[in-house]
Amino acid sequence: MPNPETRQRQALALLWITPALWSVNYIIARKAPAVVTPHLLALGRWGLAGLLLAWLVRQELWTQRRAVVAAWPQHLALGTLGMLICGAWVYLGARTTGAMNIALIYAASPVLIALGAWFWLGERLWPRQMLGVALALAGVMHVIVQGRWLALAQVSWVPGDVWIVLAMLSWAGYALLLKKWTSPLSAQARLASTCAGGVAVLLPFALWELGLPDTPAWGGQATALVVVAALVPGIGAYLAYGHAQKVLGASRVAASLYLGPLYAALAAWGVLGEPMGLHHAVGAALILPGIFLASSRPLQR
Repeated sequence: MPNPETRQRQALALLWITPALWSVNYIIARKAPAVVTPHLLALGRWGLAGLLLAWLVRQELWTQRRAVVAAWPQHLALGTLGMLICGAWVYLGARTTGAMNIALIYAASPVLIALGAWFWLGERLWPRQMLGVALALAGVMHVIVQGRWLALAQVSWVPGDVWIVLAMLSWAGYALLLKKWTSPLSAQARLASTCAGGVAVLLPFALWELGLPDTPAWGGQATALVVVAALVPGIGAYLAYGHAQKVLGASRVAASLYLGPLYAALAAWGVLGEPMGLHHAVGAALILPGIFLASSRPLQR
């Protein structure tokens, strides 16, 4: 087992790697059209990830099998929010919007979580958090309207942005329900159970897509996208995040996630060749400080 100093260095390295792993999903989303349909891709991703996780925690799942079965409505609801909407709908949105837009819009989800915790869970929202909420939401809208506030009628509205906004709202709901619903399961076992719920709700949509006349034939590229989606932004990012959080603490690791939009924007520009507009830069300049303020707590005196 590595000594504490080595574990610390490994965890610090993971702080920089984890947001990059999650950003891979935006690249996959943009590569998927004409290769694999959205719900089929999401089904493959979370089905494979769920099987791998279930194998890793098989003993706990068997020991806690009664708790797993008793909580099936929760797993179904979480699977709908986290894997159907936040999974397949992101791939749907990527058909008509860019990876840079996806990353910047999705980046505002912690802001909605803070708002939801205030309205629903009764947590206090401090003035600096309110300022952060306003900044981040203004940044998201700036990206969506392409910075053309004075000429909204001339903006070419992109359906994909709507799908991503819905996915962002769903992710906030997923995070709030995870917090509200307690569970005797470990984080890994709970995610494996949620993957089962996600597979159950994704399966009918995937079968429907298979029957469509324009569904691409399954090939090596589709298999590669599913495997990469399951292993990199799925299992890999999750395990890296969990290890870093265990060693360094939740607050330090959470702060590293602000790198996600930056990594995604660089990947969209470097890998996909997407142009970076001024509205992206202005949106990021509003969203990132907004997330920081909305996620922060006042200093204790």
